[in-house]
Parts: sequence; structure tokens; C-alpha cells
Amino acid sequence: MAGADDSVGRRRVFYIPGYDPFHPRRYRELYRREGAEQARISGYSLRLSPGQRPERYGWTVAFEGDGGASAAEVEVLVWSDLVAASMGRSIASTYWQLLRTVWVYVASGAILRLLRLRKGPAIAALYPIGVLIGQAGLAAAAGLAMLALVRAGGAALWPGAPAAALAALGLGLGAGAGLALLRWFRRHDNRVFAWYLMHDFAFTASAGGAVPKPLRPRLRAFADRIAEALGEDWDEVLVVGHSSGAHLAVTVLADLIRRGEVRARRPALGFLSLGQVVPMVSFLPGGEELRHDLAFLSQREELTWIDVTAPGDGCAYALCDPVAVSGVAPAAKRWPLVVSAAFTQTLSPERRRALRWRFFRLHFQYLCAFDRPGDYDYFRITAGPITLAARYRGRVPSQSRIERAVTRFGTAG
Repeated sequence: MAGADDSVGRRRVFYIPGYDPFHPRRYRELYRREGAEQARISGYSLRLSPGQRPERYGWTVAFEGDGGASAAEVEVLVWSDLVAASMGRSIASTYWQLLRTVWVYVASGAILRLLRLRKGPAIAALYPIGVLIGQAGLAAAAGLAMLALVRAGGAALWPGAPAAALAALGLGLGAGAGLALLRWFRRHDNRVFAWYLMHDFAFTASAGGAVPKPLRPRLRAFADRIAEALGEDWDEVLVVGHSSGAHLAVTVLADLIRRGEVRARRPALGFLSLGQVVPMVSFLPGGEELRHDLAFLSQREELTWIDVTAPGDGCAYALCDPVAVSGVAPAAKRWPLVVSAAFTQTLSPERRRALRWRFFRLHFQYLCAFDRPGDYDYFRITAGPITLAARYRGRVPSQSRIERAVTRFGTAG
């Protein structure tokens, strides 16, 4: 039973997205659409209205159900501009990123360890490499075909032309054909996501696992924003990190606690990590800061950390304890509580069939409605009348979680 300290009348939610170049309004629309569906299925009321802070991107939510009423102010902590800037590269620089990223993961041995942990995300990492190499091969074939065409037909169209001139013309047209094909592939990447994923993994590996330099000031700003809320009259401050946003949240929260920004009682501090890909960073040599933050956060009494993944999500390190597998679990480890969203149980067979090959949509399922909901409900957690700690009090971790240390780096010290 929830006590007085477990109830929430007013909640502040900070959402940290993953590597996403799109405007954060997509998260408001996703919340609006999927929240209405979940409310219909689960029998509660959820009403959205515009945010109260024009200078920040967010919305407010009114919840009625579960024996109470509550309100939440949701804010997206935006770094999509940094993502868009990192993706705005030439074709040549993208292929250079490919080579450099492959070198970082292969030379460090990280890719072999990641494959030992969960094959799905590692395959997702190899996928854009294979696709981009294949596209380069097709572009080269198109260029060679154009060169052969010019050589074959050039003499007839240009009698007495020097062989060198025909060769130069053929090479120029061939290079143009190959480049045009690569540009076509990039322009239509919204269907295959190979270029997008390549930029994602390249950004992660750009500093060898450390926080990329352009992102550091933004994370400090995120910490300041959350610290401001922790000093206000809220019942709970909830930080949600999705995908690569999960390891960014780890760094932000560790910084907040070290700064002494978290009060002993109210507001309660909750951390919900969803579909995390922490090992993609913590397994790299430069991920020492993240490994230290993981070990630090895992021992803290100032927060409640729930980690939710699902084996049906091939883009996440499902049920992998991010602290333990990174080799930094201390003796006094408290967090995270690793639980499964259990797609095979919480989504009907019909719904699973509809989503079967929509890998990115499945990676976002944590933010969506379940037609056979279990104890994980994103909208109850972010807008409902009890704290994250109360909701999962007494919950045992998933029995199929992975806790063995796989990385060769670091200890909890």
C-alpha cells in the first residue's frame, strides 16, 4: 500500500531522447496519441495541454485514476540540434566515419565482447556498415558501367577521338553516376536507416567512449535544469532516458548528486532508463567516466533507478544490468532494478505480428501503449498518483537478467 510519502500530486518529468535529429514535438505527439490509447485500454483519464514554460519544449498532463488525481509537467531536454549537426556531413566524410568507427570497436575488442552479451544490438551496429559498403559497391559498379559505355560508344559518336580523352570523359561520367547513386541512397535513407545508424554509432565512438565535446555543455545545462526543479515544490522529479539518452542521464544524475543538489526527502528523485544501449559506450576504452558514473549511481540512496528493456527489442541490451555487465558493480550496489517490458506478454499476437519487422518502432514501444498491459505503463509512471519508488517497491528483478561482467575495463573502485 502506498504511504503519504509515496503519493504524487505534482510531478516534473525530464525526458532525454536518444540520438534523434527531429524536432521534439514528435515526442509530444507520440505521448498524446499513445497515451490516449493506453488510457482507453486501461480505464483511466489522461489529458494533455500546452506547457507552462514557453522558453522550453514540453507539455502538461492531467491524470485521473488509480484512486487519485495528479498532474505532471513534461519537458524534453533537447539535443537534436547537435545530432543534426553531426549528421550534416558529406558522403566522403560519412565513409571516413565508417572506417574510423569500425577501427574503434574492432581495435579495442569491444565488438567481440558486445557480441558475447547480446547479438541483436551488435548486429544493428554492423548493419549500417554492411549496407553502406554494399551501396558503395553498387555506386562503383554504376561508375564502371558508365565508363564501359563511353568506351564502347564513344568512338562511334566521336570518330578519331583520342583514347585519353574518351577515358577521361568515361571516368568523369562514371564518377558522376556513382556519386548520384550514393546521393539517392542517402536521400531515401528514411526507409533503411543505414546512414542514420552510421552517424549514431560514429557520434558515440567519436571520443572513444567519452562524452563528445559538443555534448558536454548541453549535459551541464540539463543538470542545471533538473537541479532547478529539485529546489521547487514538486512531489517527484522523474528523469527518463531512452536509448542513448539513458547513459546521458546516468552522467547527468551522477553529476547532480555529487554537486549535492538532491534533497533528503521531497521531491523524490526517480530515474527510468528505457531501451538502454549503455554497453555500446561503457565497453569502449574512453568510457571510463561513464563506468565511474555507473558505479557511483548504483550505490546511491538519493534516487530510485528502474531499468526497463525487452528481449523483443533488438536495438537495446535487453535485461543486461548496465552496471554489472560493464564490470563496475560495487559490493554495495542497489541499482538498477532490471525489469522486462515483456513484449510477448504485454502485446497481443496480432500486435506483435504488425510490429515484427518494424525494429525502430519496437525500440520506441516503451513510450507507447500496450494492448495487454502489465506492471509497466509509461503513462502511469510519468503522470500517475504514486512515485516510481512506490510503483516498483517489492518488485523482484527479471530472472533472466544478465549480470556477468563482459568488459575488460575497470572495477567499481
